[in-house]
Amino acid sequence: MTTVIGTDPAGGRPVVPSRGDRRPLGLNEVTVTGGLWARLQETNASATLAHCERWMERLGWLANFDRVADGTTGPERPGWSFSDSEVYKLIEAMCWEHGRSGAPGLDESIRRLTARVGRAQDADGYLNTCFGHAGRPPRYSDLEEGHELYNTGHLLQAAVARLRTSGADELVDLARRAADHVCEVFATDGICGHPEIEVGLAELGRAMGESRYVEQARRFLDRRGHGTLRDIPLGRAYFQDDVPIREAATFRGHAVRALYLSAAAVDVAVELADDPLLHAIERQWEHAVARRTYLTGGMGSRHQDEGFGEDWELPPDRAYCETCAGVASIMVSWRLHLATGDVRYADLMERTFYNIIATSPRSDGRAFFYANPLHQRTPGTPGDDSAVSPRAEGGSRAAWFDVSCCPTNVARTLASWHTYLASAGERDLTLLQYAPSRITTDLTGGRFAIEVDTAYPDDGAVTIHVLSAPRDPVALRLRVPPWASGAVLDDGGGQREVAPGLVAVGRVFTAGETLRLRLPLAPRFTWPDRRVDAVRGCVAVERGPLVLCAESLDLPGIRLDDVAVSPAGLIERDGQVLAQARAVAGAGSAWPYGPASASGSGDAFELPLVPYHRWAERGPTAMRVWLPVSGGGPPRA
Repeated sequence: MTTVIGTDPAGGRPVVPSRGDRRPLGLNEVTVTGGLWARLQETNASATLAHCERWMERLGWLANFDRVADGTTGPERPGWSFSDSEVYKLIEAMCWEHGRSGAPGLDESIRRLTARVGRAQDADGYLNTCFGHAGRPPRYSDLEEGHELYNTGHLLQAAVARLRTSGADELVDLARRAADHVCEVFATDGICGHPEIEVGLAELGRAMGESRYVEQARRFLDRRGHGTLRDIPLGRAYFQDDVPIREAATFRGHAVRALYLSAAAVDVAVELADDPLLHAIERQWEHAVARRTYLTGGMGSRHQDEGFGEDWELPPDRAYCETCAGVASIMVSWRLHLATGDVRYADLMERTFYNIIATSPRSDGRAFFYANPLHQRTPGTPGDDSAVSPRAEGGSRAAWFDVSCCPTNVARTLASWHTYLASAGERDLTLLQYAPSRITTDLTGGRFAIEVDTAYPDDGAVTIHVLSAPRDPVALRLRVPPWASGAVLDDGGGQREVAPGLVAVGRVFTAGETLRLRLPLAPRFTWPDRRVDAVRGCVAVERGPLVLCAESLDLPGIRLDDVAVSPAGLIERDGQVLAQARAVAGAGSAWPYGPASASGSGDAFELPLVPYHRWAERGPTAMRVWLPVSGGGPPRA
């Protein structure tokens, strides 16, 4: 595939591989017309983008660029070394949102911020506000923690968004100069402690038709894992510099770093037809999903290094599950789906979208979760929307963080969310996520346009109206989630039960016909693998793609940690899921150990459960996803 520099004819796509099993759809090929994701996108556009810019202005992160341009830098500089990246992620989010909606004023904001950033770029292409200027440390003097190349990677991704939605302009030019500088300085050695430059180079190389950028990304990948970076108390695994990426068995170390690196590896593998590298990431994904991933799709169980733990180390109350790791997980899974066509990657994306990405922002789009635990023992205190939160964890969403990488990462993901809704082949369209939407794309033989009508995930009915179709036979393929045993499809020839996976309807379609898929959404118990010690003896409840949780706000007079549920069954009444529960005997004893297993002693009551992505929306609350079981474990087969 030949890449032409300019506006993407499909209206902008975050990932555009030159080869692979699937083709992504662009911003102008998919429109989300209602439901949860439309609300999140509108709130992101109307509130979150401006919220992020106001905080960066208030804290001086934007003024850092002005000081470099004016030659007034010095020992004091607001923000961490990676604060530049938040500006770039905000610009990227604005670019995707402008491509999605053409919202008034966004193009002006992009140009205004770009001009401010561009004034700080050195003549040789170097662009950073923390290093390389008067009163600041020298360039590339702290590759382990300085984040210089990491920042540049996010600049390149912002430029890709601009190029694919509006065409080449000043932002693209300054990104090209920055990329050329990186290729010159790091031609023979050196890597960054925080991967990101790799994925930025690979995608900019695709967008601009510059193979040397992809080649530089490959060099960075192949250099990592050989002890290049200085060792630190957390070990070189923190940087993924302990084992070469082709030899690693699983995702390890700092979760966001590991996943950004893996996303870049898939990009490079696809562009260079490096199948062994692609298979290495497939293998690592399989292991990490099977043994190191939370029920919510969250990744990263350790606070100390924001990293993956060992196999089965998945404590719910100390789960880190950084929102940014959820974003990065989606980046990896999406690329793997496009490369292989396997829908299990879309299965994990759905889980992560609903239970990590949708969980982070408050309903008004002006406060966020950074960490996403599955158990909050105490309600905590309400967040102060006027203050910077010094802590990543807490029981309330925070308006801004000292390390505020998650708000802008959520913003850029939501602005482009609908591009993950479907993928296409030469003669097929595959629906991967379900939301009210219109999809129009060109297949061999002509244009295929459909409208999806659904209240998913509140209701499992998905109705697909064919608006126009090619003259030749094509396939409409529908993903049936792994939990949807008993799904039923009516493709116009009668109803039939379809198994989880992909169900394909192939024929000559005609405008006006309708297909109906029904996914069973009855609430269900989910039992943990017995090797997950932290939740042995507990059960979770899911409904469709949603993980549910209990909140102490619904339990006046009873401590949430003193409740056990019966595995006998669940109730769904007026849209509310309830579990049968009792208070746990001996909760107030002087010694917490003894021969008796947990059993209910009080009167039975109905425990309300709410979608995890809505927890703490009503105020500070204790919360549990994994609930102790009264009266035994899972039923035996």
